[in-house]
Amino acid sequence: MAPAGSILLISCYELGHQPLGIASAAGFLERAGYRPDVMDIAVEPFDVAKVARARFIGISVPMHTALRLGVRLAERIRAVNADCHICLFGLYAILNADYLLDHVADSVIGGEFEDALVRLVQDLEAGGTGDVEGVARRGRPARPILKRLRFAHPGRGKLPPLARYAHVERNGERGLAGYVEASRGCLHHCLHCPIPPVYGGRFFVIPKEVVLEDIRRQIGSGATHVTFGDADFLNGPGHSLAIVRAMHDEFPELTFDFTAKVEHILRHHAVFAELGGLGCAFMVSAAESLSDTVLAHLEKGHTRADIFAALSIVGDAGIAFRPTWVPFTPWTTLDDYLEILDFVERHGLIDHVDPVQYSIRLLVPPGSMLLERPAIRPFLGPLDQAAFSYRWVHPDPRLDSLQKAVAAVVEEATRKDEDPMVTFLGVRELADAAAGRTVARRAVPEALSARSRPPRLTEPWFC
Repeated sequence: MAPAGSILLISCYELGHQPLGIASAAGFLERAGYRPDVMDIAVEPFDVAKVARARFIGISVPMHTALRLGVRLAERIRAVNADCHICLFGLYAILNADYLLDHVADSVIGGEFEDALVRLVQDLEAGGTGDVEGVARRGRPARPILKRLRFAHPGRGKLPPLARYAHVERNGERGLAGYVEASRGCLHHCLHCPIPPVYGGRFFVIPKEVVLEDIRRQIGSGATHVTFGDADFLNGPGHSLAIVRAMHDEFPELTFDFTAKVEHILRHHAVFAELGGLGCAFMVSAAESLSDTVLAHLEKGHTRADIFAALSIVGDAGIAFRPTWVPFTPWTTLDDYLEILDFVERHGLIDHVDPVQYSIRLLVPPGSMLLERPAIRPFLGPLDQAAFSYRWVHPDPRLDSLQKAVAAVVEEATRKDEDPMVTFLGVRELADAAAGRTVARRAVPEALSARSRPPRLTEPWFC
């Protein structure tokens, strides 16, 4: 059996949460008798000693930001330890397997990766070459693993404490926030989402007791709030409700948040009053746009009118609605962008929307289902391999210029921890100027310290 420290699992970024990607991998390895070490470069420095003694290093890349960081990290690892086996695993690993295997990785695993990761470690320890089913190697096709696992309890014991991660903010006070998933994958096929190319419309539930035990352990570490990080918490509403009912029975003061599609809010509207009563403080939903044209091109499964209905359902349940947006797409008009800002302001959602959302530009990664649709081809440029995304140009140059200007304003505001109300007004001025509008300067509303903000996590949401 491999000695302690010879297996190292590294996380680069998981939306400010204590990383479940490496915690889950660690749990599977520990059940198999290993003692993996861990490192999270999002909150702790690169540990040269850990890297130097490792014979196997797994890097978790569940999202685009993590992938870009993970590639740079792998290059640094090679400079420290040229002989170790580097495996990148997670959603974005399998989408970019060819590039990763050609440049930084010895192996890549995607989909339900944990069993294959354990088998890979076992094979390498036994002197094998890593030729394991489900593991992509150079010259071997990369296919996601889509089979049910016997889940292990996540191994969080060696991770940095919850205090190092995103907190929940409620009523002006901050508390520690845990993070779990009740399911993985998704039933749906939204064209811009990275999940359908990997999961193909399938999702896998994580056993109720595994989720509840993970929650118990994080509460034991001080968590007063839990984020359910499922792509869509209402893919399996019966399973999800069973978990939060049991969680509330055991921890009645605990609050939680989750993510769900607009169409699921409408379909399962009857459960929202109960979810509010069980402690749901806020929920995230990918509204993306108020343009029916854009929504149709993305095949989101909802309409502009549905967003207004969803806002009402969630608000009536006493749950804060936090919409996310993809405001810059090839089909977005300047009026569409202005309408998003009008909607946010008119419905009192300025404090509900992380300012980074006003700058999001459609990402078209390798394997994206958008690439199969002719509607995007007139705008599409070459694949930028280093950025893991296809370039595209908006037919109205004002939109590309506005996106760059908004991104710069938001980045500076985030650096300064600026009041989101002030940032919103700055974005509004940029958009009005791009449209040639002469608008009287708006007065800055009451200061952040003087107003009541809806519950939120302190880490902005982006991919």
